[in-house]
Amino acid sequence: MKQIRNYVNGEWTTPKGKDGQEVIDPGTGEAIAQVPFSTADEVNAAVKAAREAFPEWRATPPVTRARYMFKLKNLLEERFEEAAKVCSQEVGKTLEESRGEVRRSIEVVEVMAGIPSLMKGQSLEDIAAGLDCVTWRQPIGVFAAIAPFNFPFMVPLWFLPPALATGNTFLVKPSEQVPLSQQMVFEILDELNLPPGVVNLVNGGRDVANALLTHPEVNGVSFVGSTATARHIYAEAARTGKRVQSLGGAKNYILIMPDADVGATVKALIGSCYGCAGQRCLAGSNLITVGDVHDRFRDAFVAASKNITTGYGLEPGSQMGAIASRRSLDRIRGLIETGVKEGAKLLLDGRQVKVEKHPKGFYLGPTVFDEVAPTSTIAREEVFGPVVNLVRARDFEEAMRLVESSPYANAGSIFTASGKMAREFAYRLPASMCGVNIGIAAPMAYFSFGGARTSFFGDLKAHGPESIDFYTDRKVVSTRWF
Repeated sequence: MKQIRNYVNGEWTTPKGKDGQEVIDPGTGEAIAQVPFSTADEVNAAVKAAREAFPEWRATPPVTRARYMFKLKNLLEERFEEAAKVCSQEVGKTLEESRGEVRRSIEVVEVMAGIPSLMKGQSLEDIAAGLDCVTWRQPIGVFAAIAPFNFPFMVPLWFLPPALATGNTFLVKPSEQVPLSQQMVFEILDELNLPPGVVNLVNGGRDVANALLTHPEVNGVSFVGSTATARHIYAEAARTGKRVQSLGGAKNYILIMPDADVGATVKALIGSCYGCAGQRCLAGSNLITVGDVHDRFRDAFVAASKNITTGYGLEPGSQMGAIASRRSLDRIRGLIETGVKEGAKLLLDGRQVKVEKHPKGFYLGPTVFDEVAPTSTIAREEVFGPVVNLVRARDFEEAMRLVESSPYANAGSIFTASGKMAREFAYRLPASMCGVNIGIAAPMAYFSFGGARTSFFGDLKAHGPESIDFYTDRKVVSTRWF
C-alpha cells in the first residue's frame, strides 16, 4: 500500500507518530494506503520551517509570486485526469464530479495569478497641508488549513493560493481519511521550486489539528467541516489570537414556487441533492413546495431520483458514487430510520441499493421523504448524504418562516418565474449564498464563499476579495517631508 508522507521545509519525510490508520476506497471497501500520524515535534518543525521562510517569501515581489501561480496552474492542468482519478478513489465520488472539483481548484489559482492588482492599496495626497497617506496590504506570517474529507483536492486549494500569493507561508493538514489528493498537490508544489518552508504538509488526526490551533507561531487558520468542529476551531484559534475563517455545516432550503418550470427545476435539483452523494455543504436538503405545486413536483422528482445509477465512481455509467466512509454510511442510515419513526413518508429508500460488483462498498441510493414535519430531526439536522425532504408550505410567507427558523444559513435557492418573488427571497434569505433558478448556489473563485449563523464562524470568508483581506493586514502610512 502507498505510504503517506509529510512535506516539510522542502523535503519528504515519513511521519513518526505511533498512531495512524488505513485509507479506504469507499467504492470497494478496501485499503489503498496507510497514513501514519505526525508527532508534536514534527508539527513544531513544520511551523518553524514556515516561520523561517516567511521573511524571504514576504519580500518576494507580488509579480514574482504571481508567476508561481501561473506555473502551478500549468502543472495542475498537466495532471488533471490523474488528479481526478485519485480524488474519486479516495472519497468515492464519480469521475465527472472529481473533474469538477479539480477544475474549481485550478480556478482559485487562476484568480490569484492576478495578485499584483488584487493586493493594491489606496492613497490620497494632501490629507493635510504637505501630508500624504497611503495604505499597503502586507502579509501576516504563517497560516494553516485544516481540511475536510468531502473535497480533498479542492478545499486546501481554496486557501493555499491566496495565502501564498499575498506573501504568507502555509501548512496543510488534510483529513486523515483522504490524504492522497494532497500528496499529489504537494508533489506538484515541489516542482515549483519554492523556497524551502513556504509550503508544508503535515498528516495526522485531531492532535495535529489542535497543535496547529494553539501554536504561538501560527497566525491564522482556515477550516471547513461540521458546525460542532467549526465552533471548536473558531474558539480555540481565536483564544490564542489567531485570525480564523471556520466554515461549518448546512441545511439548505430550496423553494419551489407555483410558477416554477417543474421540468427544469427537477433537472437542476437532481444534481444539487445527489451530486457527490449529497456530501457537500451546498447540497439541497429541504425542498419546500409552495402552494399547489407539491404533487406535480413530487412525482417528477421521485421519478427522476429513481433513474439515478449508483455505482463505483471510476466506472462508466455511474451517476452517484459511494458514501465516503462506513461510519458516515451508518450515521445516514440511522437518520433515515429516525425519519421513518418520526412519521415522515419514505417515498424512495436508498438503503435498498446494491452494487453487485462491489458488495463491500459504502453505497446508499437516492432517498426521498414526503410529509416531513419542519421540526423533525431529518428536517433540522445536517444529514450530509443523498437524503431529500419534501416540505409543504401554504404560501411564500410560511416558506420563509421555515427558512428563517433554521440555525444554519449557508445557501438557499428559489425556483420561480417571478422577478418580484426572486428579489424578495434574495433580500430576506439569512444565508450568505443565494441562487435564483440555480440548484447549487456556489460562487466562482472571484466572489467570496461562506455562510452565516452556525454555518460560519469568523468575519472574512474564503475566495475573492475577502480572502485577500483575510491573509493581509492594512498598514496606513502617513508621510510628510521637510
